Amino acid sequence: MRTTTQTCLSTAAQAGACPTTSYTLSEVSKHCTPQDCWMVVHGKVYDVTRWVAFHPGGSLIYVRAGEDCTYLFDAYHPLSARRVLDKYVIGTIHSNAAKSVKTVHYEDDTGEGEFYNVLQRRVEKYFRGNEINPRTSRAWCVKAALIVTCWVACFYGTFFGLQSFAASALCAVALGLCMGEAGVSIMHDVNHGAGLRSRSARYVLGTAMDLIGVSSFLWRQQHVVGHHTHTNLETDPDIRASDQDVRRVAPHHKRQWYHRYQHIYLGALYGLLVVKAVLVDDFVALAAGCIGPLKLARMTPRETAVFWGSKALYMAYFIMLPAMWSEHSLAALIALWLISEMVAGWLFAFLFQVAHVTGDVQFPSTKDSHVAMGWAAAQAATTADFSHGSWFWTHFSGGLNYQVVHHLFPNICHTHYPAIGPIVVDTCCEFGVPYKVFPSFASAMSAHFQHLKTMGAPSLIPSFSALG
Repeated sequence: MRTTTQTCLSTAAQAGACPTTSYTLSEVSKHCTPQDCWMVVHGKVYDVTRWVAFHPGGSLIYVRAGEDCTYLFDAYHPLSARRVLDKYVIGTIHSNAAKSVKTVHYEDDTGEGEFYNVLQRRVEKYFRGNEINPRTSRAWCVKAALIVTCWVACFYGTFFGLQSFAASALCAVALGLCMGEAGVSIMHDVNHGAGLRSRSARYVLGTAMDLIGVSSFLWRQQHVVGHHTHTNLETDPDIRASDQDVRRVAPHHKRQWYHRYQHIYLGALYGLLVVKAVLVDDFVALAAGCIGPLKLARMTPRETAVFWGSKALYMAYFIMLPAMWSEHSLAALIALWLISEMVAGWLFAFLFQVAHVTGDVQFPSTKDSHVAMGWAAAQAATTADFSHGSWFWTHFSGGLNYQVVHHLFPNICHTHYPAIGPIVVDTCCEFGVPYKVFPSFASAMSAHFQHLKTMGAPSLIPSFSALG
């Protein structure tokens, strides 16, 4: 059902001349491809199809095409970008739109009040005043080159360069660390639209994630669209869990008897994170068309080719090439594969889990599909940092020790986080927004496993504040 105050022709360009046109979310959802790209931001409907080819953030413009993109738009754009967006307005969302598509709304859907606006202005002033490009830095480029070089060298040393299994096993550990570092320090940034100036170069480097076996397209759907929009909510695909899941990390998850031991066994199972994603999760998500509660966007032909081509290339270079040409036995190769994959899995899991799965952050209630706080405030309330000021942890974690900063400004290169971190902390304090910083990674890890123990206990007495 579409309502309008005047007669409008059906084409997007002609509709743009009728800003009073009212659409339902069901109507908007039909325009969900790069060739026909609509979105909703702050209650207005935009046809940005003409802008897709010029979007500085590349493919990020259509990862949530046909849906409400308010929170993603605010997080990824300076305040001045709203003037650019105004050129593409074609109408508004119908007052009954929320009834047509189930979604989650934060307390303030009109711009987060003053907190986020003030914070954005202060961070933009820092970069503008110091003439710094927030997307990239020389340090990031040097670091990325070193990681890729070490990755190639360790791959060769693990499977071909060393005859001793013990030496190859040590090299496999280093290979796993390089794979993990490539993930958190390079691919995490470029798939968020940071790291390099060129959007084409970011896209190409982002698909390097596929070379470690994990689909960059599905990761952007799960992480960029799902997790960053609905952090720690029931609709967050990063903390999704079935009734029979081996983990219970949130109050809304069903508890099973074996969860009382999860703080013991999950530490080991985290090592299988990458293996599970490569061999199971990507294919299950593609077949189901969703990741938990998150409906997947339609793959473009290019993304389809990247997905299947990269899976084949990964199997060819990582599995078949060593099997055919390495001097190690098949049993030794299997061990080396597992060592490298599990080290990468542990690095990914521990660095991400300590940020959101701890009793010191919140798991907001989504009663009636409503969150009783603004989106930006919720990012701080559901996230924890660690080791502020540590050069080592900033680089080793890819800036994930400033996870709150990352959630509020996901398209800023992580090498800039230490500089803007104090601005974020001070602004949060000024507006009474919670901000948790663990003094060390060890204390963050301890809090994570204590939370697992609490969540699995027969008598659950939460040590955190759940909103609702």
